[in-house]
Amino acid sequence: MATRLLTEFGMGTSLRRRDYTQAARRALQDALWHNSINLAELYGKPKEAMQITVEIGVQRPDAVDTDALRDIFPYGQLNFSVVEGGLDVPRPDGEPTVIANVALSVALELNT
Repeated sequence: MATRLLTEFGMGTSLRRRDYTQAARRALQDALWHNSINLAELYGKPKEAMQITVEIGVQRPDAVDTDALRDIFPYGQLNFSVVEGGLDVPRPDGEPTVIANVALSVALELNT
């Protein structure tokens, strides 16, 4: 069984295009770009062994294309979960600003 070693959080927006995937991408970048995570090396494991769970919260989960987000991660085993959350903020022009929230967890099998 894998042990969760790290959880990072991020927030991203799509200001005018109501693009839920773009808001999710920006939230992932927010969670990742401020860190240099060397967990695999710390435990003597290959980077590909990292089990990465990505939880995305937006008002329209069906509008997030998780395949379009995979290129953010250069390695690791990815598992996406998109749920209702985030926020759609009304704008005067009728198209809301989309806010996505992300929780990204990294786990490793430590007993192998």
